[in-house]
Amino acid sequence: GQPLGPRRLSLKPVPKLPNMEAFLDEALVKVKRQARGCLAPELCFQAVRAATQSPFAAGVRREQELFQVLLSSGQAQALHYAFFAERAVRRWTTPSGASWSSAAPQPVRRAAVIGLGTMGRGIVTSLVKANIPLVALEQDLENLNKGRKAVMLLLEREAMKMEGGAQILDFHNPARLQFTVDFDLLHDVDLVIEAVFENMALKKEIFHKLSKICKPGALLCTNTSALNIDEIASATNRPQQVIGTHFFSPAHVMRLLEIIYGRHTSPTAIATAMQLAKALKKVGVVVGNCFGFVGNRMTFPYVQQAVFLLEEGSRPEAVDQVLEDFGFKIGPFRMSDLAGLDVGWRSRKDQGLTGPSLPAGTPARQRHGQRYSPLPDLLCEQGRFGQKTGKGWYLYEKAGGRTATPDPWLLSFLSQYRDTHGIQTHFIDQEEILERCLFSLINEGFAILAEGIASGPEHLD
Repeated sequence: GQPLGPRRLSLKPVPKLPNMEAFLDEALVKVKRQARGCLAPELCFQAVRAATQSPFAAGVRREQELFQVLLSSGQAQALHYAFFAERAVRRWTTPSGASWSSAAPQPVRRAAVIGLGTMGRGIVTSLVKANIPLVALEQDLENLNKGRKAVMLLLEREAMKMEGGAQILDFHNPARLQFTVDFDLLHDVDLVIEAVFENMALKKEIFHKLSKICKPGALLCTNTSALNIDEIASATNRPQQVIGTHFFSPAHVMRLLEIIYGRHTSPTAIATAMQLAKALKKVGVVVGNCFGFVGNRMTFPYVQQAVFLLEEGSRPEAVDQVLEDFGFKIGPFRMSDLAGLDVGWRSRKDQGLTGPSLPAGTPARQRHGQRYSPLPDLLCEQGRFGQKTGKGWYLYEKAGGRTATPDPWLLSFLSQYRDTHGIQTHFIDQEEILERCLFSLINEGFAILAEGIASGPEHLD
């Protein structure tokens, strides 16, 4: 029985909270932590703060001003560019004239994954989520059971995030997901992804076996992060069916899928791998074959430069802080600890840059006439492999821990190292860290473009 007065929300007074300022200050700290380097979330926050402090019309005006700032910002342009670059990479071409417009993919009705280590588990999870029936293979029962447990755990977690969960994924059904140690079960799959660790002899042995067992049209993919695709293909009787599918760790989370063609890879194989990327909801990028391809090849000089900065007087947390504030999700040293320092160490040993095959009398800080830092090798010799061992560039609460804290041991180790090699330290500011790391990345990108390994800058980005 009361009259209905005007009910315009904008005319109602904003209720004042007793601890408004403290609440907003706390919220700003949270936003800054989550949106490192990104303008938009901070400006959104400022718009909300304006709404609590001024009348409606003034708040709306402030929001418009903030929006104009964003609209003309470099970050907005960069985000537009990234949006269109992701779409441009679907239109791939190779120097031999193969292209997206003329190549048709083969259907993938059933797949297989070989190797259930960290990478293999993530790849199996991705395929199950994409509803592709598959066989998961390990070399022996012990590794198979360990791998199966880990895969099931990952899938349970993924199912909980989805509506309808486990029913949709249906991963307990052996027709959808079968675990085995028997290679012969791969005789009718359309596509195999090999995900064993980075060892050329092992990969060639597997590919030799696959070319005997798999049906003639089956696509043979290798999840290698740096090894030569042509050399792997040489172990088969069908090099045109061999292609690199480099997933990034963790494979069920990371959206990038690097697709590497070799000298003989057919256009159909490339198209099929691109179609697979789409089915897995990943961004497939077609690149050429060289050591490290694009992703890792650009990362090598970037991480190397970060290590040179340590030699000259910086600390891991200082370098990581600068790059994370700039906008990287994770700095180079935290990234190395997460991936495992032993991975790079094994690769450098295989290349003869360190370890027993290094010729006697090689200078400690030079390889092939270029500057080299043995620091990562020395850490590995101490058994410091990163998160998996509880210590690497940082200290962790336990083996497999996630929380990185600066390690006093490392500081004294660095100072001893500098004394041994007579390295003069100097004060290194944020600008120097940023420029040396980023320009190393960018320069390598230009070299990759110049060699035709990537067909356009969007592919690199």
